[in-house]
This record gives sequence, structure tokens and C-alpha cells, in this order.
Amino acid sequence: MQTAQIKYIDLLKKCVSHWIWLAEEDKKKRYDGRDWPKASEGETMIGLVRLDNILYCINKIIEDNIDGDFIEAGVWRGGAVIFMKGILEAFEIKDRKIWVADSFQGVPRPDIESFPEDKEDMLYQFEELKVTKQEVINNFKKYDLFDDNIRFLEGWFKDTLYHAPIQKLALLRVDGDLYESTFQALDALYPKLAVGGFCIIDDYGTFDYCAKAVTDYREENNITDQIIDIDSWGIFWRKSK
Repeated sequence: MQTAQIKYIDLLKKCVSHWIWLAEEDKKKRYDGRDWPKASEGETMIGLVRLDNILYCINKIIEDNIDGDFIEAGVWRGGAVIFMKGILEAFEIKDRKIWVADSFQGVPRPDIESFPEDKEDMLYQFEELKVTKQEVINNFKKYDLFDDNIRFLEGWFKDTLYHAPIQKLALLRVDGDLYESTFQALDALYPKLAVGGFCIIDDYGTFDYCAKAVTDYREENNITDQIIDIDSWGIFWRKSK
């Protein structure tokens, strides 16, 4: 990367995470993504470490010429997908779409009958997780990164992801929290992930039911690619076959 590209990407990372404006005593939590930013404090809660992981994956995808679009399933205020788009802009890449998949209604109430693993989850009660599609669009526009290559999949994953008009993915980032949402995102989208592409799971180390969904899906589909820890919360692996 050229110096200007590095500086732009680094500044964008620190802006979407709100890290750049924080007092020194607050920067550590934001760096690791261990806090919950207020509505006026950035577009993502995942922190600099997990944003760096996105950059690492995209760099490898570009270096190795892995074909396909990028998607995040569960976007909150859109910071991670905005960062993906900013990286593509920095590299002047115009032929990849960014898919933005979310209910834009918050986290679903657990379907305990179908997914008993989620019975203890209470995230559906958090109003802070309800971010509208228009708010996410406005956040893209704030950074001058909204164009026709930003594609929205609005609704519950079970209703949108299985029929999404996606041909191939190079990057699949899942931030669905629940067993149900995580399993559905993998079930619908992982078969479209190119060999050499990356799968990132944001909540693997945060919620046991998310980790179980990943384990169950990988076992059912004989996926043995090495799981790599990002920051003790998120994990990723590269698809080998």
C-alpha cells in the first residue's frame, strides 16, 4: 500500500470506532471493542483489533486475487461495512459489492422452540441495537462512501439470506449474536464463499450459543480449516476447499 492509502484507512478506522476522539483512559476499551459506544460515538462497537482483522483479510483477498463480494450479516450502525467500502475505495476497486444484511429492527426474540440454545438471550430487549436502514445509509454518506455497490438485505436472516442475489463472496462477516442468526447466516452464505475467502465470526468468544452454532455448522459440513483467534471475542478462518 502507498502511504496515502495507509493513512486514509487508518484514519477511517479510528473515526468509525470513535477512537480518535476518546480520552486516553477510554481508548483501551475501544481498541479491544470491550465497550458499548453511545449513539454519538462512532458507527461500530467492534474496536480497532477486529477492524484490523477486516483489513488483513481484504489485503489477502486482493493480493491473492480471490473473486467475490463482501458481506456483513448484522451491521448495527454500519461501521464495519463502511470500513470495508473505504478500503476498496483506497485501492480504487470498483467491481465488488458490499452487502449490508440486517433486520434494522434489532435482535430477534429467541425462537426457543426451534433453537433452544438461545433461551437465555435477552438482546432483543435492547433498544440501542435497533438502528434503521436510513441511519446506516446516512452513515455511509457521512464518509462519502455510499454508491450503487452498496446493497441492502433488509429483514430477518431466515427471510433474506437464503434468497439473496449473491453469486460469490470473498469475505463473510457474521455478527448475529444468537445461535439462530449465526447458524442461518453460515447455512445461507458459506456455500457462496470462494475458496481462499475468509469467514469472520464476531461473537464466538462472547456468547456460548454463537460458538455452538459455529461448531455445529462446521461439524455438519466437515469444515476443518483452522480457527484463528482475533481478540478472544472474534475468530476467523480461511476457506480451503
